[in-house]
Amino acid sequence: MRIMIIGAGIGGLTTALSLHAAGIECVVVESTSVLRPLGVGINLQSHATRELTELGLADQLAEKGVETTFITFTDQFGGEILSIPRGRSAGYLWPQYSIHRGELQMILRAAVEERIGPVRLGTRFEGFEQDGDGVEVTLRDVATGETTRERADVLVGADGVHSSVRTLLHPEGDPLRWGGIRMWRGIADGDRVRDGATVFVAGTNLSVKFVAYHISPADPRMVNWVAEVKVGDGGEVGEADWSRRGRLEDVARYFADWKHSHVDVMALLKATERILEYPMVDRDPLESWGQGRVTLLGDAAHPMYPIGSNGGSQAVLDARVLARCLATFDDPAEALAAYEAERRPPTSALVLAHRALPVEETISLVMERAPHGFADIADVLTPEELEAMTAAQRGITDMDVKALNERESWSVVR
Repeated sequence: MRIMIIGAGIGGLTTALSLHAAGIECVVVESTSVLRPLGVGINLQSHATRELTELGLADQLAEKGVETTFITFTDQFGGEILSIPRGRSAGYLWPQYSIHRGELQMILRAAVEERIGPVRLGTRFEGFEQDGDGVEVTLRDVATGETTRERADVLVGADGVHSSVRTLLHPEGDPLRWGGIRMWRGIADGDRVRDGATVFVAGTNLSVKFVAYHISPADPRMVNWVAEVKVGDGGEVGEADWSRRGRLEDVARYFADWKHSHVDVMALLKATERILEYPMVDRDPLESWGQGRVTLLGDAAHPMYPIGSNGGSQAVLDARVLARCLATFDDPAEALAAYEAERRPPTSALVLAHRALPVEETISLVMERAPHGFADIADVLTPEELEAMTAAQRGITDMDVKALNERESWSVVR
């Protein structure tokens, strides 16, 4: 069996490593001619770290990522609303990592090229036709424009939120959905945030939020930051450019009067060499991902708001389940159906849960009751309200600690 994977992002590369571990031949096709460690920081949840650890990448993750200890929520003045332990601090057997997305991608690429062979760069997916015996995929060489057709037993679209494979599978129209929040992101040198391993979230209400965390053990002053501001009512959007340059003055005006006791927000903004700006978007959950021997994975299957540190982590879980199904079913189409049956319901639920912005509702309530700050959150929120906030956050980021620690491995090695 030969699997063709479209896209050399986190999901596509993890899929290749998982298939290789299961003894299944695969090739990764990527339209970009040169893969560079681009992007900003992400968080890798413990359930995803487990899967990458089983693929033999524990040392590389520990070298490049900051092991996350807590996620802490405050108001704009630094008053602590809630602090929730993460990773091994929460009892998981595997860490949560804050890491540069590009560094994680390079870790995965190096493993793929060492174990399988080179990623086929500069090769654009154009289309496919399938029959009972396989899939015929049309590819175009980006440099020469030459078109070729290749056979595969299975085609996996791991080509991101603007997936070409998804478009062909669902030609009836599948627009990006914008909730009205605009995001600015960047990386800058800054003072230590809390213990240097905390994901720090500060907000005023549903309109303005700031997130910061460290992403490099080798450079402890490197801070990844995200600013989220509700600027409109939202609706359908045609495109979202993740490489669009943002302007300091556009984002700084929302934080000019912040006097936070733990993070100098304005200093981080001013120290950022390259600011990125884009809308917070997702897509409606699909009633089905694939057809026959063609399926979707990661952001191509279930793009979601980046508020629960779930995008990359869920792609890793997709990859592992897909490989297990392909290794344990004789019929590839049955394997893909089983994969979708297992992964589509929980990821669809996460897409909708992220849209609800449950934690932001509580932060907004704090600012409503204590607009000038507070000394003790117990004077502002009841224990029941704090517990509801904790449950809301865990609902979009956690698997059960005991269940994850005791679950059998998804790894299939032949």
